Amino acid sequence: MDVLGIDIGGSGIKGAPVSLASGEFLAERHRIETPQPATPDAVAQVVNNLVQHFAWQGAVGCTFPAVIKRGVSYTAANVDESWIGFNGEQLLSEVCQRPVLLLNDADAAGLAEVRYGAGKDQQGMVIMITLGTGIGSAIFVNGVLVPNTEFGHLKIRGKDAEDRASDRARKEKEWSFRKWSARLSEYLQEMEALFWPDLFIIGGGVSKKHEKFLPLLTCRTPVVPAQLQNDAGIVGAALAAGALLRV
Repeated sequence: MDVLGIDIGGSGIKGAPVSLASGEFLAERHRIETPQPATPDAVAQVVNNLVQHFAWQGAVGCTFPAVIKRGVSYTAANVDESWIGFNGEQLLSEVCQRPVLLLNDADAAGLAEVRYGAGKDQQGMVIMITLGTGIGSAIFVNGVLVPNTEFGHLKIRGKDAEDRASDRARKEKEWSFRKWSARLSEYLQEMEALFWPDLFIIGGGVSKKHEKFLPLLTCRTPVVPAQLQNDAGIVGAALAAGALLRV
């Protein structure tokens, strides 16, 4: 069973056909710049261009940087605010003329890691944290996703956690990995106090440099780097579409 996975981001929209048996790409990933402004119609045209690029005939799974419920976006991070309250799933399905599933980007990355990567066969509670412009979160209990968590907005010392512990904050403040890891540790400790997880998986682009900061983290819960890295969103989108659209 194969599904086309597409990862919609604020700077780029990328996709590849995915084998759900292995989680591997069946063709080289293709990326197109995100249109500016990133309105629903403009983004839908790019998604359709990716569908045409791969001459794809089947179902499509798309990640999106927002809370998504039944195809409707309730937030909009790094895309046009016209997405808020808009049924993007319906528009994408109409433009691409095939079934499309839309889901939160961190949820998609977590699904991929739990099925094929660092969380595979892990029982109990697994929390995926993606560190980038903001902080994304995905929580799993015995492999089952609790969708649309927004724990990047958890308040730490009166500020959103992502304003203190995201990779963007590290770069903007020019913090060393040691200084940044203290703030990231504080965030993870707060998540521990609330959820008592069995495993943290750290994703996002900075996870490629995990050896620089994971050993510096101070929390009880084991912390491991994501294995699928930048491919996780594409793979997770395809996986979710394959399950929910029953292709």
